[in-house]
Amino acid sequence: MTEPEKRMTFPNPMLVVVSGPSGVGKSTIVAELARRRPQVVPIVTATTRERRDGEIDGVHYHFLTDAAFRELIERNGLLEHANNHGFWYGTPVDQVRGILAAGRDAILTISPEGARNVRRLVPDALTIFVMPPSMEDLADRLRGRGSESEASIERRRRDAERWMAEAGDYDHVVVNETGRPEQAADRIWEIIQAEARRDPPRRPRV
Repeated sequence: MTEPEKRMTFPNPMLVVVSGPSGVGKSTIVAELARRRPQVVPIVTATTRERRDGEIDGVHYHFLTDAAFRELIERNGLLEHANNHGFWYGTPVDQVRGILAAGRDAILTISPEGARNVRRLVPDALTIFVMPPSMEDLADRLRGRGSESEASIERRRRDAERWMAEAGDYDHVVVNETGRPEQAADRIWEIIQAEARRDPPRRPRV
């Protein structure tokens, strides 16, 4: 097991976007990455969807009412926001700015639509697409949640096919093999380290 690294700051922190279809394991990968690498700090996304079993408000998501989400939009409190499967998701801009100002990498776990918005607003963001090993594997993961109907799984499968066709728009693509999120986390850390050595460096303006 990799030991957690000493917390430190860097002169050119990055905004890292991890995206991919629903059920691909983005949140699990990012949680594993942040556990091992304190330099990387996950942003807690705001959403209007209901909590699933085991989810904690302020840890997994900021769970908001539609009215509270609209208020955030109106006061420019979100870096980006997008509707995904009927629910709103958004990135609190103050969190991003605070993490970058502290000299650490801010990592977003967002939908492909949200990633598209970030690419437009912050061209120097580092974007990584997480791919499932197969569509059958993705459908099995969605069924494993126990909260998706077959109609919902089919809709998410169609969306996944559409979003996977856009993977070439990202800086990097990582495959999340079933049961091995630590491997995907290690690969993303390798990408972040390589990008940190880039000259000229990425300078995300948020």
